[in-house]
Amino acid sequence: MAHSSDPHFADRVRDSFARQHAMHLIQATLPVVEQGRTEIHLPHWQGVEQQHGFVHGGVVGMIADSAAGYAAMTTVPANASVLTVEFKMNLMAPADGEKLIARGEVVRAGRTLIVTQAEVFAVKDGKETLCALMQQTIMVMHGKGEK
Repeated sequence: MAHSSDPHFADRVRDSFARQHAMHLIQATLPVVEQGRTEIHLPHWQGVEQQHGFVHGGVVGMIADSAAGYAAMTTVPANASVLTVEFKMNLMAPADGEKLIARGEVVRAGRTLIVTQAEVFAVKDGKETLCALMQQTIMVMHGKGEK
């Protein structure tokens, strides 16, 4: 895995997350930011449920996409930003628990493309159940910051 030349990558990732209104809307947090790895936590609340009472698959996809995307962001230079260009996700079990944890990780970081993966776990009574697995391709936009 490539390492960022930016010693302030964690602050940059947290600042970006704070500007992502969609994550705020669903009450997601970003408690873990490490080189090539992040975690997003989401409480299970009525506003993110589908008709069976599970967290909606679209919301599961949101946190998987962001966790893996922010993992990628930890590896790019300070003057670059990242953008998802593709992902594939398998929903493996209902997202049923008190909270979800999306763990994003860089698989391979290149200059232009970064391949990542995310696992999403439903936490119920302290037990983690893998409910989704995602693979993603990220495009590095050199010299282009966020808005």
